[in-house]
Amino acid sequence: LGMFSELKFPVPWGHMAAKAWGPLEGHPVLCLHGWLDNANTFDKLIPLLPRGFYYVAMDFSGHGLSSHRPAGCPYHFLDYVTDVRRVAEALQWRRFTLMGHSMGGAVAGMFCFLYPEMVDKLILLESVGFLLDPEETEAWLKSKRRVIDRLLSLEAKEQNPKARSPEAALQRLLEANSHLTAEGGAVLLQRGATETPAG
Repeated sequence: LGMFSELKFPVPWGHMAAKAWGPLEGHPVLCLHGWLDNANTFDKLIPLLPRGFYYVAMDFSGHGLSSHRPAGCPYHFLDYVTDVRRVAEALQWRRFTLMGHSMGGAVAGMFCFLYPEMVDKLILLESVGFLLDPEETEAWLKSKRRVIDRLLSLEAKEQNPKARSPEAALQRLLEANSHLTAEGGAVLLQRGATETPAG
């Protein structure tokens, strides 16, 4: 398992990078590195692990060979969880094993909470996983999962915004904001819409 291949997945701000070991048809294992580390964390460990698995160690955004987020955008914990979702999607993995070291273990734990149907095993190295107040768990999970799913589905939709006539644009704005008057909507559209040949 010494030999590895480099992987690259497009994301809206650039790409995510990863390295992979083992047979492509092997059971998938996604490996998550710790705070300020990168995928090379697993270089010495992977060769010691059972063969027949397909190990993919990803670089979180701003780490290793993955693109940094745009300047001025903070790195929130949940963004790392979203990174995992993006990579799983790019690999078209429906169900896989997660192995996380330190911060990567906390990210893996939270991913399991949000998407239990996607994870068959969770392996934590020097990590406590992820803890939530039981009172708030249900509502928290629902809302966080909705945030991630919605973001990814919006990104997957057509990249080019629809062109509408000024009347149709106003109509659309008023439907989405029932508190707006037609006059108020028109004022907002002056600065909030861009005129193109198509509308």
